[in-house]
Amino acid sequence: MCYHLNMLFGLHVSAAGGVQNCPKNAHDLGCETYQFFSRPPQGGPAPKLTKTIVNEFKNTNKKFKFPRTYIHTPYFINFASENNRIKYGSISIVREELERATLLGVTAIMTHLGSAKEQPEKIALKTVAQGLKKILTGYKGSSLFLIENSAGAGKTIGDTLEELAYLIKELTSSPKLKAQSSRLGICFDTCHAFATGYDLRNKKSLDNLLKEFDKKIGLNFLKLIHANDSQAKLGEHKDRHAHLGDGEIGLASFRELVKHPKLKNIDLIVETPHDRKHLDDIRLLKKFRDK
Repeated sequence: MCYHLNMLFGLHVSAAGGVQNCPKNAHDLGCETYQFFSRPPQGGPAPKLTKTIVNEFKNTNKKFKFPRTYIHTPYFINFASENNRIKYGSISIVREELERATLLGVTAIMTHLGSAKEQPEKIALKTVAQGLKKILTGYKGSSLFLIENSAGAGKTIGDTLEELAYLIKELTSSPKLKAQSSRLGICFDTCHAFATGYDLRNKKSLDNLLKEFDKKIGLNFLKLIHANDSQAKLGEHKDRHAHLGDGEIGLASFRELVKHPKLKNIDLIVETPHDRKHLDDIRLLKKFRDK
């Protein structure tokens, strides 16, 4: 029996040589969807998206039948920074990534929010909300903007459902951003959630987590899941991804994720080490779906 044919599984794939190479790279790895960087994740200028590159990207996606694709923003993004160069640079880069994603026909981009560092976290959270509003103001593209939950290490913003709910409410209640509400969502990372203290190791704990998510944020805002096991224990606030079943979360959780009726239209992207065992992670998810 087949479960949730609308749920697709994928990996983060290399864009070496140009984003136009991503679809084939993903296909060769057995992906049904995929995620990539459209620019260097550690910094540097974004490669130009020429008409030829954009057409090749779109045509190859059609060839390999990828209905949905995702872009991850660079790692250095920090909307809470007290350094204006970093803060406003982050805003500019993420808005640019939204426009690049729209140009490529990519489904959504997701971003980390950054760290409060020495600031009080409540002040930093307000600063982040202001930055996100600037990103979305005047945006008319087709790609979704997803906020990714953090593991809570080093005062990173967006680790709790309460913080995510605050940001979603700030954005959706802004009159200027009313048209953008349908393009807004959450990318939920299982490793980060577990590190923050949200248990999802069995059906009961997963059900409870989804109920809490729905109550505080709304499940309609859940647009993507990063399916990663965790090297760190529950509530340790360490962002340490592990292969599915090799970490503290365990395989049972990912089996329940795949079979859960409330998640049937949510894609799962695996971000585990590229040591060939990541191919087994994809196979496991497919096996859970097809049983």
